[in-house]
Amino acid sequence: MLDQKLVRNELAFVAERQQVRNVQIDKKQFTELEEQRRLVQQRCEELQAKRNASSKAIGQAKAKGEDAQPILDEVATLGDSLKSAEAELSDVQEKLSAIMLGLPNLVHESVPAGKDESDNIEVRTVGTPRQFNYEPLDHVDIGARNASLDFETASKLTGSRFAVMRGEVAQLHRALVQFMLDTHTRENGYTEINVPAIVNRDSLMGTGQLPKFEEDLFKLIADNEYFLIPTSEVPVTNTVRDDILDAEQLPIKYTCHSMCFRSEAGSYGRDTRGLIRQHQFEKVEMVHIVRPEDSWQALEDMTSHAESILKKLELPFRTVILCGGDIGFSAAKTYDIEVWLPAQNTYREISSCSNCTDFQARRMQARYRHPETRKTELVHTLNGSGLAVGRTLVAVLENYQQEDGSVAVPDVLQSYMHGRKTILEA
Repeated sequence: MLDQKLVRNELAFVAERQQVRNVQIDKKQFTELEEQRRLVQQRCEELQAKRNASSKAIGQAKAKGEDAQPILDEVATLGDSLKSAEAELSDVQEKLSAIMLGLPNLVHESVPAGKDESDNIEVRTVGTPRQFNYEPLDHVDIGARNASLDFETASKLTGSRFAVMRGEVAQLHRALVQFMLDTHTRENGYTEINVPAIVNRDSLMGTGQLPKFEEDLFKLIADNEYFLIPTSEVPVTNTVRDDILDAEQLPIKYTCHSMCFRSEAGSYGRDTRGLIRQHQFEKVEMVHIVRPEDSWQALEDMTSHAESILKKLELPFRTVILCGGDIGFSAAKTYDIEVWLPAQNTYREISSCSNCTDFQARRMQARYRHPETRKTELVHTLNGSGLAVGRTLVAVLENYQQEDGSVAVPDVLQSYMHGRKTILEA
């Protein structure tokens, strides 16, 4: 969440930055609530001071043998007035808190204004899309061989937007996970972490999914209120919630493989075919916890780490900066990496890498002790997909397909596939 003092003192600036996202702040409402909060808080402090003075006077009167009843009556009246003022202050603060929780992060000055993904800006393109001398199949048709990708059975087991993988496709999917984890831990300096796939409300509040995006989550009802994670960014980032870290502990770089669950409430009718938009999918996530001065370089590093997976797989891709109308709620700046899919003849998102600055840290109260001032400061948090496993599988199946329906195995995956160079052979 944003610093309430910043919003209070620089409301015009905050409103201007939110317009880049096409978000409008009700400045009149916020200003009126802030003025009400200031006046009521001042009244609370005055009543508290009067009550304290009167309480002291009671002792003095009793010590002198004087009648203290009038002062006792005054203290009782002051107590009732203070209780009423405190209730009013709590109500105003709740309203202000609701406004603050609904405000997205301020975007970085390099983020372009725009309405949607069509206004994103391309940064670079790597690799050349393969030219086919036949009509390339999409991953659904490729995976139909031996029911290696089986959506019908998944629908029987659960419902739409789920998949069953069998045989060599299941092995290839597993190989991708291991390859990504090995690359990030052995080459990119990450520590592997394994976290729960179920989190509480506090964790989702901490990273910004709640309260705004509850309809996109799968909720469990038990003794407590639990949710299935939409991404392991949530539990991994929350490992530092309410912590005060030593400066020497930073940066923290975690990578995590997990199941992810999304209701996709806002995407009805989109990408209903295949693996592109599933209710359950797997990702290898990257999370950085860093000092504020290091976060922008960390974003560049994280993006290059995600790109390194695609380079090793020799898959064509492009990287774009998301515009204000397309960027996520908690992010100050996001790079999307989009892989080429021959059957769609277009690039599709396979990773988002975001710097959330201190937005999540303020919600989580994740801090570190500055080595020079010894004061506590909020850390900066970053997250990115390294990569979305199902979408990477789609890209491999489509880009490495052969005319006879088989699929060549990328060189870097062959050792994970027990030396297999081709799968789904007739």
